[in-house]
This record gives sequence, structure tokens and C-alpha cells, in this order.
Amino acid sequence: MESYKHILLAVDFYEHNNTVVYRAQDLANKYQAKLSIIHVVDNMPMIDAGYGADIPFNFDLTTELMATAKKNLTKLGEKLMVSEDRQWLEMGSPKTEIVRVANENKVDLIIVGSHGRHGLALLLGSTANGVLHHATCDVLAVRLQDN
Repeated sequence: MESYKHILLAVDFYEHNNTVVYRAQDLANKYQAKLSIIHVVDNMPMIDAGYGADIPFNFDLTTELMATAKKNLTKLGEKLMVSEDRQWLEMGSPKTEIVRVANENKVDLIIVGSHGRHGLALLLGSTANGVLHHATCDVLAVRLQDN
């Protein structure tokens, strides 16, 4: 087996994020691979039912979400010693953006967290599942424990 050269860590900044981060850091060290980080702000529209379905996502809220995500991404990048040119903050469908960035940057391993949801959450799909089925490289889904 050829060793990994470029690992992309997909983070969501939830409470179990450290499990995924440590796994990515460990594998990057073991393979002496370049580590990059991506966070995708989902652009799913938020609608107030009282106004009907035609009211789009509030732009000020989007700006605030992106600014907070950028701060978190920069902080994580500093912690992992990942240079700014290997930190991606995107907006859109997480699975689509993660796969796109991986392809554009010749990533050979994507690492994502997986909650192992069942029922409705499984029906709706997960980011890990979407990445797994659309990526052209290896994907490691790190199991996260739901509390």
C-alpha cells in the first residue's frame, strides 16, 4: 500500500471534534503527510413559517456564521500547524464542497466524523456518508459517540 501524502480533515466544530482532529493529526504524523483542514457552512435556507417559503436565509446571520467559522478554523490551524493556504472555509453542501476541495488539491485521504445516526437522520443522509459515496480518494469516517 502506498502511504498517504495529503490528508484533508473535515471539521464541524461540535463537541466531539477533538476525536477526529487527533486521529487526523496522528495519521498525518505516521505517514509524514501534508495535513489540510476544511469547514463548510451549510447554506440550507432557514425559513420562518410565518412568512411563507419565499424568505431567504438572513445575510447578516450568514456573515456572522462565516466570521465565527473563520476564527475557529484559524485557531485549529494554528494548533495543528496547518498553514493558512491549506485551510478552506466554504459555503454550500458539506459533502459536495469537501469532495470538490479534495479533488482540486489532490487529497488522497479525507477524514470526517460520523455519528452513526439511525431513523430519520439516516434517511436524510449524513456528511460522512455523502463524502464516502462521492469521493475519488479514501475516506476515514471516525465514529463519534452520541451522548
